Amino acid sequence: MLHWLWLSALVVGLDQLTKQMVDRSMELYESVGLLPFFQLTYLRNEGAAFSFLSQAGGWQRWLFIGLAVIASGAICYWLSRLGKNQRWEAAAWALVLGGALGNLIDRVIYGYVIDFLDVFYGEWHWPPFNVADSAITIGVAMLLIDSLRPRQSTASLV
Repeated sequence: MLHWLWLSALVVGLDQLTKQMVDRSMELYESVGLLPFFQLTYLRNEGAAFSFLSQAGGWQRWLFIGLAVIASGAICYWLSRLGKNQRWEAAAWALVLGGALGNLIDRVIYGYVIDFLDVFYGEWHWPPFNVADSAITIGVAMLLIDSLRPRQSTASLV
């Protein structure tokens, strides 16, 4: 199922393209309203999800790089072990891999991840995210759905 890596490459490409567009066209912390509940806001996240460990002093960059490398290797291994009939699961893992690699590239090059998608209601804001984060979230949701689907038994009754 390694042929699903095209989906990972697509996610990485879209993620990096959108981040470069934001970096080149917006100032840090600048917001551009698009809808009453959605705007682009250019931020730099040195932490993980929800800015976890963003103020840790720099060591977290290397931790997150190491975790992303290990996770990416494990996902590639898992993809190689999937059967041809496990397309849904393969697509889900490919999305997670693409998202992990997209954010890994940012951490290696800049030391932070560029976030810019900002969903809000009134004064309440969901933590800003990017295309890579979206792919990871969609991939994990697909894996959860897959885990709830009934499996056909491969055991034969004799």
